[in-house]
Amino acid sequence: MSQHQSFPDRLRGGLSAIRASMRRKPVPWVVGGLVAVVAVGSGGAVAIASADAPTSTASASASTRTTASATPTRTRSASPTPTRTPKARATPTATPTATPTASQPAAAARTCSIAGAAAAPGLGNFEGYVMNATTGETLFSKNGDTPAQTGSVMKTLTTATALAVLGGGHTIPTTVTDEGSGTIAIVGHGDATLSQGGATVYPGAPTLAQLAQQVKARLGETPVTTIVTDDSYWDDADAWDPTWPVSERTIGYQPKVTALMVDGDRANPGAATSPRSEDPVGRAGAAFRTALANAGVVGAGNAQLVKRATTSQTTIATVSSQPVSTLIGQMIPNSDNTLAEMLARISSRESGGGGSAASLSGVYQKALATYGVDPAGIVIKDGSGESAANAVSPAFVAHLMVPVAAGAKGLGTLAQVLPVSGQSGTLTSRFTGANAVARGAVHAKTGWIDSANTLGGYIDAADGTKLTFAFYAIGSPRASALPALDAVTAAAYSCGNRLTGS
Repeated sequence: MSQHQSFPDRLRGGLSAIRASMRRKPVPWVVGGLVAVVAVGSGGAVAIASADAPTSTASASASTRTTASATPTRTRSASPTPTRTPKARATPTATPTATPTASQPAAAARTCSIAGAAAAPGLGNFEGYVMNATTGETLFSKNGDTPAQTGSVMKTLTTATALAVLGGGHTIPTTVTDEGSGTIAIVGHGDATLSQGGATVYPGAPTLAQLAQQVKARLGETPVTTIVTDDSYWDDADAWDPTWPVSERTIGYQPKVTALMVDGDRANPGAATSPRSEDPVGRAGAAFRTALANAGVVGAGNAQLVKRATTSQTTIATVSSQPVSTLIGQMIPNSDNTLAEMLARISSRESGGGGSAASLSGVYQKALATYGVDPAGIVIKDGSGESAANAVSPAFVAHLMVPVAAGAKGLGTLAQVLPVSGQSGTLTSRFTGANAVARGAVHAKTGWIDSANTLGGYIDAADGTKLTFAFYAIGSPRASALPALDAVTAAAYSCGNRLTGS
């Protein structure tokens, strides 16, 4: 072909050569043609996807508290200012891998940003992390590896720890021993649901009347002159964490953490939020004495109450809590602090930690590692998340939520009772207005302390992707934090696997 030919002539000559080559080797040319089409077309696809990034607006309405019947129990902290404690990174070493499918697009298609929603003033000092639960890919992180206060999102760690240490079928006993000479002892092992009978926020709980009837059957007409109250299953010297505001007890969100109490030490056993006493053990002893008298135990009505460890191994009565799986179902939807603290201390006691608050970091780290995540560096001050001194990163919560969402290793017990956006538990009144697009798709635990509002769980995203996440709004008022958290979560729902961290 002469270099002096015109461009049209050269083009026609080139096309003729291509057609001749295609007749000789048609398959390579077909494949090559498709690649060319994809290469040319991809720019348009990316442009379209970029224009499709969602914008979410915060709902103007703030959520209200709920009790067992209506409003959420909450946790609060003593510190009104943001508290962040940088610790060692606590990110799992093992992450799932999978081949992208139509519902799990390749990473190259990640063009959907939630940066605007994540910058909302209502989020305060924001920490957030989102990952693809199937591939293990990090889709978004803003300070996501920084350990910080969790609020009641801590209860998901407490649940996972209890399931690992105790198992869902474990029950918690309360026993009565006979020391002879008219002395019996009621011995607690951490069952805060033990009830006086009648109204209770723990349906199906064992009762003092059941214990008293067994005592009467064993003692007959033998009189009782002394009732020992034994809460020595763990040392009650650390029954109240110094970072908890006293108002949490006087208002009724949290009792002192003792191994023997009745109805969670509530003044009103039928109300989730009800003032708690200075002496849960003494209150339990007085209620047991009344139950014994009502059962006809001779002398019980005038029996002396003495607090100490029992000296007898002769058990004459026993009742047990409902299984741990049932207790989790009562704790998580209503964010019950009392059950969380009990499960934390019992897990410690049963795993050799003695039941002390100081043992919890080690106990949780060992238990949570069994789920294939790396909990190194997490700091656990309590089981409820009430302390602002707890330190767990959003990234760790999101990684733990991978086996939760899959129901692996018994964690389906937690997945089944997580509040659902706009439908159940402490998320019933959340995700309104523009954020209602994610109603029914977010399964997450809420958190509320004075210095932070949090949310952590998993999302069934709009494109079919399973996302796990944790978002912390630290230092902002609750009224602005809740809709902002809902908005950034709804934005993540809309993006799905197209979510980009940029």
